[in-house]
Amino acid sequence: MTRARTTAALALLFVVLSASVLAPAQAQAGETIRMALFQNVESVTVASSSGLIVRAPNDTVDSSGRITVAAGPSGLIVDGQPLRSDRLDVRGRDGELTINGLTVGNRVIVKRQNGKLLAINELPLEDYVKGVVPSEMNPAWHLEALKVQAIATRTYALYKMRQNARKDFDVVASVKDQVYLYRGRAAAAGPAARATAETRDQVLAYRDEPILAAFSSTAAGLTEDAWNVWSVDLPYLKGVECPFDLNSPWYQWRTDVGLAMLEQRLRDEGFPVGVIASLAPATFTKAGRVAEVRILHSGGELYVKGDDLRRVLGYTVLPSTQFDFDVVGLQVQFAGRGNGHGVGLCQWGAKELAERGYSAETILRYYYPGADIRDLDSLPRR
Repeated sequence: MTRARTTAALALLFVVLSASVLAPAQAQAGETIRMALFQNVESVTVASSSGLIVRAPNDTVDSSGRITVAAGPSGLIVDGQPLRSDRLDVRGRDGELTINGLTVGNRVIVKRQNGKLLAINELPLEDYVKGVVPSEMNPAWHLEALKVQAIATRTYALYKMRQNARKDFDVVASVKDQVYLYRGRAAAAGPAARATAETRDQVLAYRDEPILAAFSSTAAGLTEDAWNVWSVDLPYLKGVECPFDLNSPWYQWRTDVGLAMLEQRLRDEGFPVGVIASLAPATFTKAGRVAEVRILHSGGELYVKGDDLRRVLGYTVLPSTQFDFDVVGLQVQFAGRGNGHGVGLCQWGAKELAERGYSAETILRYYYPGADIRDLDSLPRR
């Protein structure tokens, strides 16, 4: 069964082999991305060993190498000094910044919003990609797999930048968008940085627009149609066979969840549930993931989406919606496959295909059918 699926899937890859070599991009678009580091926090501390340059629209702020910012009733408060300004632009004089102990690039914007703080790191798009690639994929993997991740990362970022152009920030530095960790200058010569440099300004596009380049760790079967997860019909996010991720540590998994904990988590998230008597999968997606779970409880009947169940229990507790379960005593015993939403690129599949000799472009065309690799500057500006 697995051998047949692998052979069929590999046959599809040959369809896109004619354009499998990535040509270096010539243009440098110089895009800048705004990444939210902290939201709705009481205070932030920004520091730099080289000293800070702090600018505020309506105030003069004196600083050496460290400031603590809080939200006041009518403006920001810096080191106990009330300001009229609602925004600070903070830069290091000649080096990196830290904010609440997190090392970031050379510019942070702090805003007062609804009595709390929003901290944004504004940085060049290519620097952002350098930070995401080794955070989302093992940097020891094959270079072509890292190139796959670099192009998908850059494309996803550009999609969000266009979508959120009128908002305060483009992406969040977490699994809500893409995980970003600043690696410092020491990582400039690493394999992830090389993959970023060798694919500079290359993005995936469909009809002259950057695509929603979704990715997840392990598909463990068919990748998922975006419609089944996010109710969006995107021609380049249709399910494809993925028999290439058998070596993923998340290909198969098991976890036990207490019924009492499940009940409480559901109530905390606003689901009207009493004492659970039984639960069972109600509907499945085409790819075999649980679309809905039917719960019988002391207050009646409740249907919960599979993705909502993952969110309620936690994405590390329930790695995917591709699961079966049994209620044994006061425990729900889950047995599942895969890790993540399953839409778009399968990272462990990309690893295997790269090791088999397939190029980054071929792998991307397989997982995002109909999308083309374009130079960023060839896309229409907005």
